[in-house]
Amino acid sequence: MTDRTPGQPTPAQGGAPAENAGSASATLQLANQREAFALLGAGDANLRRMRELTPAKIIARGETVTITGEQTDVQAAERMVRDALDVVRSGGELTPESLLRSARLSSEGRSLAQETQVSGLNLPRGLKPKTPGQKVYVDKIERSDITFGVGPAGTGKTYLAVAMAVQALKGKKVKRIILTRPAVEAGERLGFLPGDLQAKIDPYLRPLYDALYDMLDQEKFESYLTSGVIEVAPLAFMRGRTLNDAFIILDEAQNTTGEQMKMFLTRMGFSSKVVVTGDVTQIDLPRHVTSGLAVAKRVLGNIEGIAWHEFTDVDVVRHPLVGKIIKAYEKVEEAEQDKRAARRGELASVPEEIIDARE
Repeated sequence: MTDRTPGQPTPAQGGAPAENAGSASATLQLANQREAFALLGAGDANLRRMRELTPAKIIARGETVTITGEQTDVQAAERMVRDALDVVRSGGELTPESLLRSARLSSEGRSLAQETQVSGLNLPRGLKPKTPGQKVYVDKIERSDITFGVGPAGTGKTYLAVAMAVQALKGKKVKRIILTRPAVEAGERLGFLPGDLQAKIDPYLRPLYDALYDMLDQEKFESYLTSGVIEVAPLAFMRGRTLNDAFIILDEAQNTTGEQMKMFLTRMGFSSKVVVTGDVTQIDLPRHVTSGLAVAKRVLGNIEGIAWHEFTDVDVVRHPLVGKIIKAYEKVEEAEQDKRAARRGELASVPEEIIDARE
């Protein structure tokens, strides 16, 4: 019997290689119980998910995972399990949701472990990108002075930007972190909130505080806030400043006006890095006001040194229903756009005097 490295498949039962038989089997040997727990999940949640994603039969006993079934099914399942194991061994987090991403990529001959691996970065709390899109985003932030991250809710735009800011601060690449948001009302009125101006503004900045709390212990965070090393403030507080040696994040940028976006970007000083995040499908501005994020894309899209990254529903790392909700709304919005386009086409053939009479 020849020695095998952990994770190497065995030949099919009966002595014939798996690729020469209609039915096949493969065995993966895990390193230890800790690795088995990370792969299979609490209460075997990950194992159940893997079984849902393949017609092959997956059996886990102790530190051994055996896959049996039709040859093509076993090969596909083995790629999926092997890639999941690579995610675990590279220090990534494996969940039932990430297994779905792994299965999709492995079916295309790709690897989630390889496409989310970052080198040379030590993100706080052992944080790692969970999708290939997130990995590309992190790389762009690292390489570029200004990065725009645009996409739907739940894709990690802000969270990863804050992680990169904390990493830059700890690595002494910058001297401070500045986080800002426009205080735009989403169906509510600031004036009706209790308290002074700061108390009214704090709810709009809460997501930024939450991200920082996840990455810094409370004592360190409070110390940074008190000393000004970390500043969390509304966008209006940025006017008239020059921000040197800072990592600056503008969140919810779709709710800036064109003038506000220009004002913010021109605050950038020497040895600073800027990340702008937003979702153009969640604009809370009045209908007649154009989003500063849309203006920036049109004006700055081809400037060297400014990177743009577009997230999609594939990058959503919240509850699986979030991705479905985003797709459902996109379909409705596309249908509405088609209706408006058709309406414009109909009006194009109507004489202007008739349109004037109707109006």
